Amino acid sequence: MSDTPSVIEDAQSDTYETEHTFAGLGVHAALVACLLEQGITTAFPIQAMTITDALAGRDVCGKAKTGSGKTLGFGLPMLQRIAEQLTDAAGKRVLLPGSPARPRGLVLLPTRELAIQVYDVLSKLGKALDLRVVAVYGGADIEKQIKQLQKGCELIIATPGRLIDLGDRGELVVDQLDVLVLDEADRMADMGFMPQVEWVLRRLTNPHQTLLFSATLDGAVDRLVSRYLTNPVFHEVKSDSQTVLRMVHHFLNIHQMDKDKVAATIVRNYDKGIMFCRTKRGADKLVENLNKMNISAAAIHGDLRQQQRERALKDFTSGELHVLVATDVAARGLHIDGVDVVVHFDPPEDEKAYLHRSGRTARAGREGVVVSLLLWNQVVEAEVFQRRLGMKLPIVEVFSNNPHLNDLANWEPDMSESVL
Repeated sequence: MSDTPSVIEDAQSDTYETEHTFAGLGVHAALVACLLEQGITTAFPIQAMTITDALAGRDVCGKAKTGSGKTLGFGLPMLQRIAEQLTDAAGKRVLLPGSPARPRGLVLLPTRELAIQVYDVLSKLGKALDLRVVAVYGGADIEKQIKQLQKGCELIIATPGRLIDLGDRGELVVDQLDVLVLDEADRMADMGFMPQVEWVLRRLTNPHQTLLFSATLDGAVDRLVSRYLTNPVFHEVKSDSQTVLRMVHHFLNIHQMDKDKVAATIVRNYDKGIMFCRTKRGADKLVENLNKMNISAAAIHGDLRQQQRERALKDFTSGELHVLVATDVAARGLHIDGVDVVVHFDPPEDEKAYLHRSGRTARAGREGVVVSLLLWNQVVEAEVFQRRLGMKLPIVEVFSNNPHLNDLANWEPDMSESVL
């Protein structure tokens, strides 16, 4: 189905700001006005690269990390093209009926948290063009989602499992899509969603545009591109090394009895921090201990009700919550700006997980601090993935009363201090 892709080499500056305005990229005036109300005036690199091709109807593959602005990169052209398709000769908008819902656009993504965040962005923009946007995802009341769909919608934002559930119930039909977006495609592959994604793609019988965004374009994602996209244009934001360089990394050898106090001492010096634990039980216990030390914290993990997870994310985003404690699965795809520090309370499984976790800070051109807390039996493992990431940093023994913990951004320990 796919021709040989045309590849465009895209240069990128060290910052996330460009001189491209959205109007200059061809974005509809109503969308530009809506962005202006939110204080958004110029495009990030991935947006500047992809919007023009997407508006022209091309299949697009965008390679960029989370936090690079992909939502507007696909959302603006998607909404604009749907609006054009649904405008009659008299310039009047044609609203789509429900029962079953037949959207003209679909955003497929891996997690409910990401679905909520993308909905928050695109629903505002959709209103500017009189388009109805609905989000459907697992962990929420399916009957309420069905009632929303029955009112009709032009764009659906969905996780794979819930989309298929609604399709099986006869509440949703996807064969009329004009635009399909696959967001965080590599994460969907990592989480085992490729069969569900292909379930959707096989049902798209009409000609349509596909916009695929991913941090990587290899393995299962490459097979997806080859099989289902037509002559896609490729754009890449080469930001891996730049993002890592904007972070201050520390690897601290700590003692089990002092671990919670070290973590608390670190986050007290920042407005907003995320801590990663390997287990749900560990996350809950850390939250309990941080609260006892007068640090407002809440957890997000798979055993919590959706309402609890949404409340934690809302409070953390607004600044009411100081620390978010997350497991890896729950944190996939989180888009939260302004995170000052990431603490690997439990070490990540490998270097890929380290980069993904750490990428919650140093977003949109900001700097950030990343701290790994290591027990004695975890030190060698950390040294191994440091080498794989091309890093060579000292692993320094510290206690919770160490004054350097109060200014990690400016502490540069020497290799002679390393425990290895």
